[in-house]
Amino acid sequence: MSNMEKNLFNLKFAAKELQRSSKKCDKEEKAEKAKVKKAVQKGNMEVARIHAENAIRQKNQSVNFLRMSARISALMEKFERQFETLDVQTAQMEDTMSSTTTLTTPQGQVDALMMEMADEAGLDLNMELPQGQTGSVGTSVASAEQDELSQRLAKLRDQV
Repeated sequence: MSNMEKNLFNLKFAAKELQRSSKKCDKEEKAEKAKVKKAVQKGNMEVARIHAENAIRQKNQSVNFLRMSARISALMEKFERQFETLDVQTAQMEDTMSSTTTLTTPQGQVDALMMEMADEAGLDLNMELPQGQTGSVGTSVASAEQDELSQRLAKLRDQV
């Protein structure tokens, strides 16, 4: 479990706890109201006032717990959104990394390195280097073209 997952779990747990606390306060508030009623019926105003204060306190607590729970839920959504974007970014990064690794490993260089290491190890790999071949083919074609050109020029000079 990653840190982010742990945080998300803790937030969810806390939100549930806050909601539970809010419900508990609602119950307490009802109980206190009932006590207020009883005390009033008995003409016991001082006791009634104390229970009334308790009832109000419980009501406010309940609202506070709900507010905090809502705030945590909002935080959770933010977290989850970040989680999703993080997943997307991670996936994109992995794609990019795998494509760059394939791009930046030309076979010629790989072969050359293998031969270099074989040389150091005193082994003979007998590998043909594709780079060497393309290089020589390229130059021979170029020189043939140049020969042809110089021949043409020579002919032109003769005519003039």
